[in-house]
Order: sequence, then C-alpha cells, then structure tokens
Amino acid sequence: MIITPTFIILIGIVFILTWLFVKTIDKRKWLTILVSLALTPIAYFYVVYPILNIFSSYHHEKRFNPETWQSKPELRFEMLNHIITTDSLFTGKPKHDIELLLGKPEWYGWDDHRKVNSQDLWNYNLGFKPGAFNTMQECIELNFENNIVTTLRTYQLEKPLE
Repeated sequence: MIITPTFIILIGIVFILTWLFVKTIDKRKWLTILVSLALTPIAYFYVVYPILNIFSSYHHEKRFNPETWQSKPELRFEMLNHIITTDSLFTGKPKHDIELLLGKPEWYGWDDHRKVNSQDLWNYNLGFKPGAFNTMQECIELNFENNIVTTLRTYQLEKPLE
C-alpha cells in the first residue's frame, strides 16, 4: 500500500468519525481509542474505499497499441488520453494507414451539409469508463479531407441502462 497525503487525511477523518461514534457507546477514553484504532482500518477499507471507487472516475491509462485496440475493444477508453495528447498519432495519415491501425470504421458520421452518412467521417466506439451509473459511451470520430485525417473529435453517446 502506498501512503499518500490523501490516504492519511482520509484515514484521519475515518478515525475521528469512528472515535466519535464509539464515544457514544462507552465513556472510557482508553477503551474508546483502542476500539477506534481497531475499527478504523475496517471502516476505511470496507466502507470509504469502495464508495470512493464507485463514484470516482479514475481509470488506468495506456499508450495506444493497435493490437490491443483491435483485440480488446472494451479497454479502448484507456488509450483515449494518449490518442488526444499525441496529435501526430493519426493527424496527417491516409485512410489506408488508419485502417491498418484501427481497423474498418464501426460506423460513418452524419454530414449535415449533404444530409447523408459520409465516408470521410469514421467513428469508433471506445467503450464505457468504469464507475457507478455511467451511461455515457465514449466515441471518437476521425475527419478525412482528400483521404487524409485532418481532425479528431471525441464525444459521448448516452446508452440507457437495461
């Protein structure tokens, strides 16, 4: 376990809350402190820590890897930050290179000017970020002009809970 300032602050808060609770049961200070010290790790790891993991949006981040992209599509969202921050990863590449890296587009985007699905707007599903009640599906769209990627856009689609 890594001891960080956040961990120390949270464990301190849990200890104080546990001590205040145990103090209502028994007035002996030595017993209150002893029981609080014993219950603090239990309260932290079985109550506070799971709640933090459920409602926080932290997830692992990975570098873009074409093999992982194609073999594990449910983990594509882990590569999103690397794709966005590395501008030269896709920008300026032809359709053929993008198809080798990402595979065929999962669907084509809608072109408002022509009112039709455009083969110059490639969309890929990135999956769902972990977290409770997350109904937003991450997606990425590559815009091609003259068969070269010019822009990259991320967006979210709402997927209702079933």
